[in-house]
Amino acid sequence: MAWGNGQMTVAGQAREGGGPRLQRLASLTATARTLTASLAGFLGFPRSQNDNQPGYREPGPAAELDCLRHVLAPALLAAAEQRSEDVGIGADRVLIQWGVISEDAYLEYLAADTGVSIETLEDLDLADCLLPQHSIHLCARHGILPIRQRGELVFVSAPHGYSARRIARLSAEYPSLCPRLRLVPVARFNAFLEYHSGDALGDVAAEGLAARFPHLSAAPVTASQSPTSRFFRYLLRLAAPTALLTLAPMLTIDICGVILAIWFLLFTSLRLAGCFSPPKRRRRLPRLHDSQLPIYTVVAALYREASSVAPLMQHLNALDYPPEKLDIKLVIEADDLQTRAAIAKLGPMPHVQVIIAPIAGPKTKPKALNCALTFARGTFITVFDAEDRPDPGQLRGALDVFNTYEPEVVCAQASLCIDNTADGWLPRIFTAEYAGQFDVFLQGFSNFEMPLPLGGSSNHFRTDVLREVGGWDPYNVTEDADLGFRLARFGYRSVMFPSTTYEEAPARFGAWLRQRSRWMKGWMQTWSVHMRSPRQLWRDAGPGGFFTLNIFVGGNVLTALAHPLLIGEILVRAVMSLFDDSVASFFAKPFIELYLATIAAGYLTTMVIGLIGLAKRGLLAESWVLLLTPIYWICLSIAAWRALYQFLTEPYRWEKTEHGLARHSRIAASIRNQKTRRRAAQR
Repeated sequence: MAWGNGQMTVAGQAREGGGPRLQRLASLTATARTLTASLAGFLGFPRSQNDNQPGYREPGPAAELDCLRHVLAPALLAAAEQRSEDVGIGADRVLIQWGVISEDAYLEYLAADTGVSIETLEDLDLADCLLPQHSIHLCARHGILPIRQRGELVFVSAPHGYSARRIARLSAEYPSLCPRLRLVPVARFNAFLEYHSGDALGDVAAEGLAARFPHLSAAPVTASQSPTSRFFRYLLRLAAPTALLTLAPMLTIDICGVILAIWFLLFTSLRLAGCFSPPKRRRRLPRLHDSQLPIYTVVAALYREASSVAPLMQHLNALDYPPEKLDIKLVIEADDLQTRAAIAKLGPMPHVQVIIAPIAGPKTKPKALNCALTFARGTFITVFDAEDRPDPGQLRGALDVFNTYEPEVVCAQASLCIDNTADGWLPRIFTAEYAGQFDVFLQGFSNFEMPLPLGGSSNHFRTDVLREVGGWDPYNVTEDADLGFRLARFGYRSVMFPSTTYEEAPARFGAWLRQRSRWMKGWMQTWSVHMRSPRQLWRDAGPGGFFTLNIFVGGNVLTALAHPLLIGEILVRAVMSLFDDSVASFFAKPFIELYLATIAAGYLTTMVIGLIGLAKRGLLAESWVLLLTPIYWICLSIAAWRALYQFLTEPYRWEKTEHGLARHSRIAASIRNQKTRRRAAQR
């Protein structure tokens, strides 16, 4: 669509009398667009699909290795060709991934063998690109860019997949086409696109959702009314509650208390319903052959994570997935020189692209993820945080989900589990909370086919659908929860699947408070965005989605805000009853039984769900921490009221959670114990 708009603009100017030069430019641009699409298909550049059909194998022999016949040992070339056949990707990519040859060196040999020139892109002017500036970055998906050199149409290609093999065959069969082709390394190609489309890339990442679906974005809305009109509108909104509090204060307080208590109980009931809904068992699919696996994009947005880069890459490289088919994107901020240096220290990583997030817009994780989405080549895409340690088989498990469920299932969420449980009482109760949330409640709630509130990482998407719905909202500080409901409004579903990613929980109250306040503020943003038009939400997501948003997302925040109010109400009435003659007068107060039942139900539900989750994780020894639930709820209330203040004063501020501070690791300790037992058995 973006390309079409650009072409229509040039062509329209030509029709309006722009002169022969402009008409020639319009003709050349239209030709470039048509030939680019045709050449991209011919060279076999991957396109995102909404399914996972077995991968296409380009028939041999591996012509892309002909240029290396007198450079590398025959046995090595034969091994690369065999791996190419096994994986379903060009043998050149295999050698580059193995580190046998750099991409720059390989392209030099390929150019010398085929007669195709190398393009450095250093002297290329933006005016020579035959696509509008706001569309240049889209070329990263196909690795091909049409340019104009000396009045001729030329295609710059960054080979990946089987494209080097096809270029080798094309040059042999049609040597006259060689002057129209140029070769460039993928890293240099992407860097060129990123640099020359910086402003457009920043606009797409920061304002793309707001431009396409303004009613589904938390971005600030430009005020169309005068300050005086807005002031009177606020007065009118306050008129009714002010009048009620003035004329019937006690009745108003009682009604508000009853509404809060009922909402509280509905939230508790929904959690229990999900807790006791057994997850559906799906048949286990046979393991896919490597050649049947699609390209998979893995994204990690990093900010001040220099100490976490090396462990993260170690865990990503441990994934049970062919590295030749991994498309890893590390997105960092422009001012984060330490993280950039830490990545550089790791050396060449052919399957990794480092993206510098544009300065435009808010400095948030979802904006960084949108930058990666622009360059993503994978049929599927997933997100990990800097401290994440995913199960090695998680990508294959997610593909099994997409193969098993209906096409409308476009997101698969893995469970998140806390690893540094032994770091204090906060990580311990965080462990119980996550175990209850991901291993109990969400696993059962997934059966109800309602919108799933997603976790911040380890959610796997169909890439084309993610682009269709606008990606992540850069102005929402819990972009995951918002995206789960936006997918539902477009008619798609999310499900849980049995895989685990281990994370680090804050051990200090200050770090925990900042993280939880951000989550609470994001849930407030999510609720306010999707409840802008309740009728439209009902039509889009159905009654299930409507009530899930209000009871779960709204209830999550409201219970934390209401908790101290209900406790205060009970304490005030208890103090007042001390001046009466009997204790029975306390229970004679209106609705006091409802308030007591609400608080008791909230505590008991949290403890029961956490206990079941800990049992599933084999961590019942940590269940004593659930006795601190009343104290933890007070902490949650502090975070909620702090979030409400920030929601009103600085809604887009992103309070980063520090990682790499854990003193203990349950997984590392388990691995050490296993090694010790193996050594003891060998003796």
